[in-house]
Amino acid sequence: MTMTSPLPLARRTAMPRWRRWSVLGIVSAALALITLDNSILYTALPVLTEQLGATSGQSLWIINAYPLVIAGLLPGAGGLGDRIGHKRLFQYGLGLFALASLTAAFSPTPELLIGARGLLAVGAAAMLPATLALIRVTFSDERERTLAVSIWAGVSVAGLAAGPVVGGLLLEHFWWGSVFLVNVPVAVAASAAIVALGPANVTDPSRRWDGVSSAQALLGLGGAVLAIKSLATTPPHWTTAGAAAVVVAAVALTAFVRRQRRLADPLIDFSIFANRAFSAGVVSAGASIFAIMGLQFAVTQRYQLVEGFTPLQAGLVVAVLSLGALPVALAGGAVLHRLGLLVLIGGGLSVAALGAGSLVVAAVADRLDLLLAGLLVLGLGLGAAISVASTAIIGNVPRHRAGMAASLEEVSYEFGGLVAVAVLGSLLNAVYLHALEGPDGADGVAAPSPAAALSSSDPALAAAAAEAMDSAFLAVVVAVAVAMVLGAAATGWLLRRHLPGTASQAHPGDH
Repeated sequence: MTMTSPLPLARRTAMPRWRRWSVLGIVSAALALITLDNSILYTALPVLTEQLGATSGQSLWIINAYPLVIAGLLPGAGGLGDRIGHKRLFQYGLGLFALASLTAAFSPTPELLIGARGLLAVGAAAMLPATLALIRVTFSDERERTLAVSIWAGVSVAGLAAGPVVGGLLLEHFWWGSVFLVNVPVAVAASAAIVALGPANVTDPSRRWDGVSSAQALLGLGGAVLAIKSLATTPPHWTTAGAAAVVVAAVALTAFVRRQRRLADPLIDFSIFANRAFSAGVVSAGASIFAIMGLQFAVTQRYQLVEGFTPLQAGLVVAVLSLGALPVALAGGAVLHRLGLLVLIGGGLSVAALGAGSLVVAAVADRLDLLLAGLLVLGLGLGAAISVASTAIIGNVPRHRAGMAASLEEVSYEFGGLVAVAVLGSLLNAVYLHALEGPDGADGVAAPSPAAALSSSDPALAAAAAEAMDSAFLAVVVAVAVAMVLGAAATGWLLRRHLPGTASQAHPGDH
């Protein structure tokens, strides 16, 4: 059933309680698929690359095609959902995700797999803003909605952290395509469930979907990501493609911003950033995913290469972060009305900074127990910050901008993750090569990659590479700690006047 209704939420008949929480379960299952696919290939990539005969460049695109396309399409997806209905867009996304997963699982060539990953991203971009928007239209009570969003955020963190673990488990029993095939039954079940239990599909035909703006956003964000990737080489250098990406990004994003300011129904209404709670939510989301993705990449690399951990063991180490994040994310929504955004976002990022500081100590002392403790504390802080960051974002825009707000949050997540892997990955490799000295005193040019040096038959070279990798790992955890301190300071300043008991603030146009 499709409804065309601009009526406020308060005038609509509320769903039964069991149906509301069923909708949350459905969108959370879809969200888990999306976040798992962001990290599940970390453990499958070596086997996949060998069996498909992929080059290093193709392997890079197999990983990056997914978040790149998602980040580029998200702004337009939110506006499209406002126009055709978020329930319908969610269904389209699920169907496309299932089809792309089948294609990826049985891809015979790297090129086809890259294309399938891009198609997966199109489905994910359709679903992501719809998951939050469906929560917004399903839960009309603010406290209930806050708890629902907290659960949503906890699932997001848990899915992201569980990716390497799930990948490792599947690879122990099945072929590499299983990491994609596992998506299909969940997507099919969620699609059937949302038809049966979901809210009516509320459309707003008066809202224009601007394809030109969507294309500008895709080109701009895509160019920005490619520019970052060009700096992620070792040593960093600008190629012709990298320079072209900078130009494309600058031109497209400038044109996008100018166009939004002229449109009556922009994909992004930049005036909402004047709301400090909204801006604090965006900063919190970006900083949190930067820490999670960066540490996930660095920890799995270091403990597999230096300590000889299996992919599953390394994934279990990273999963400690989610053990701290998930329960606090759930509790954060329940106590938001008492503590307020300042305590949970600013305080959460401050706790995360303490956890990151513990990781620095663990890296210096080479103590796995301290590393696990630091990841747990980091998860506690990030769980609190991420859960209410979502509430701060969607609770501080007019209701008719729910899709746009959801898209902006997801853009901050996806782009934060891309920046983390690009910047911290570049830092890891650069510090490693700078610190590495071979047995004859030569610099790291003789060992172009940590894997090559650490697997060398020369014990002296392998020992030197391990020491260099430890230095690189220390540099990454210091960078994450600095990012957490800056995030805590920025959100603390933005929320310094935000009163406890209010998840949202008045905003123009929300009548």
